[in-house]
Amino acid sequence: MLSQSTNLKKLLILSLMVAMDVALSPLFRIEGMAPMSSVMNVIGVMLMGPFYGTIMALVCGILRMMLLGIPPLALTGAVFGALLAGIFYKIYPTIYSAMFGEFLGTGIIGSLLSYPVMAWFTGSRNGMYWFFYTPRFIGGAVIGSFLAFIVMKKLANVPTFQRIQAMFFYVKVGDEQHVTHS
Repeated sequence: MLSQSTNLKKLLILSLMVAMDVALSPLFRIEGMAPMSSVMNVIGVMLMGPFYGTIMALVCGILRMMLLGIPPLALTGAVFGALLAGIFYKIYPTIYSAMFGEFLGTGIIGSLLSYPVMAWFTGSRNGMYWFFYTPRFIGGAVIGSFLAFIVMKKLANVPTFQRIQAMFFYVKVGDEQHVTHS
């Protein structure tokens, strides 16, 4: 069983990741794209796993909507990308699987679900169609995943990053401690 100290550390890391995501998202933004959200999703799921990575994306989406006036696209774009990036990373723990999950979740699923959400949110379907958001979401996911790849190549060898990752992926087998991604 995890100690209260470990749970508190996990919440602290999650809070720091949320703060970084919310602070960085508006700094590197291309009209209609949020590549920093994809960067943070890929790094977040590789650091904290699918559960905490998805929670990070959900909380960030809500905060961006409340604080920055971003429409519900903040949720449809980020949450599905983080969820699939985390699932793919858990099944096959490589950066490429996390990047593919981000691309599929944000670029395809998130973009397609954005149409009905925004039609409901705005009360209008004028000028919108099912693939309206797809090019921008795919662009943001590809740019963000590529940037995350560059950052992760450096972070993967940092001992502090490895210790935090081990804390989230910890599994106890008998009296031995193992770090696992599955």
